[in-house]
Amino acid sequence: MPERKGGNRRKTRQKFSKSLREKGKISLKNYFQEFETGDKVTLLIEPAIQKGMYHRKFYSKTGDVSGKQGECYLVEILDGKMKKKVIVHPVHMKRVKK
Repeated sequence: MPERKGGNRRKTRQKFSKSLREKGKISLKNYFQEFETGDKVTLLIEPAIQKGMYHRKFYSKTGDVSGKQGECYLVEILDGKMKKKVIVHPVHMKRVKK
């Protein structure tokens, strides 16, 4: 059986690209933002930074922060009916207003 070609970023040309106005240096405020356990966050990828990037199928999903692992966070997401834990760098997360 032949192996499937491509990796995690396969078929993401539109999803992980920035508009012309967004290109350039990223905000340090977003890179070093802190979250508490129980915070609601939305996963939005920052394409300029590959460290701590999650799989593309979790793009724009909302979940709860359940802990910290190094400088990344554990985020619990509902994928269908299953709860999944994703390890995400804070630059790829956006806090949801209550």
